[in-house]
Amino acid sequence: MNNYKLTIQYDGGRYKGWQRLGDEKNTIQGKIENVLSAMEGSSVEIVGCSRTDAGVHALAQVANFKSQRDLSEQEIKDYLNHQLPQDISVLDVASVPERFHARYNAKEKTYLYKIWNESQSHPFMRKYSMHIEQKLDLTSMKQAGAFFIGEHDFTAYANAKSKKKSAVRTISAVKIEERDGLIEIRLTGDAFLYNMARKVVGTLIEVGIGSIDATTIPQILASKERIQTGRMAEACGLYLEKINY
Repeated sequence: MNNYKLTIQYDGGRYKGWQRLGDEKNTIQGKIENVLSAMEGSSVEIVGCSRTDAGVHALAQVANFKSQRDLSEQEIKDYLNHQLPQDISVLDVASVPERFHARYNAKEKTYLYKIWNESQSHPFMRKYSMHIEQKLDLTSMKQAGAFFIGEHDFTAYANAKSKKKSAVRTISAVKIEERDGLIEIRLTGDAFLYNMARKVVGTLIEVGIGSIDATTIPQILASKERIQTGRMAEACGLYLEKINY
């Protein structure tokens, strides 16, 4: 049995997210599995590293699948890119050991969030960033970001429907940069709860506009109350940027 690792890039704007949901065909996983199943001549299931939400994009999602066919990496890559819609692209295909698992073997993930922070809208960024007219205070946002670094219970940043037994996660880096009106926020951690990245960015935005004081982040985390985190950032600005193994 051959095991192949896929590195995938996609525009999630028109999809219901990564994860295949029952008979729902409009998911990234579903689209790729349909193409692989046609190539294989039998049903193929892929395992993704991260279950990105509806509307969320990926610069380098990683997945793996098992195949009984002995195809070259280039043959698989060419077949996928020829058959998949243009908003899904396979950047790389690599043969990996049979025990490799895209999700369980991942050590860290980095999510990128883009904010267009100018008074006027940006016609070419409107589908790929969150537009905030009010100037954000980056100094306060960076101060707030530092409080998220380390191991914390992120219950306050978990979705109410989350089925995870533990909300403890470790964030190793929060980086905030601005250039020519575009703010980029990068969150790196061992794992993220459902909606967690968007909720953390939402709190940082609230800090940036002055609705939440940066120094209250430890209290928000300790409270475990979702109501204190403020808004949740829009899906269109979020990208799964990198996965480390």
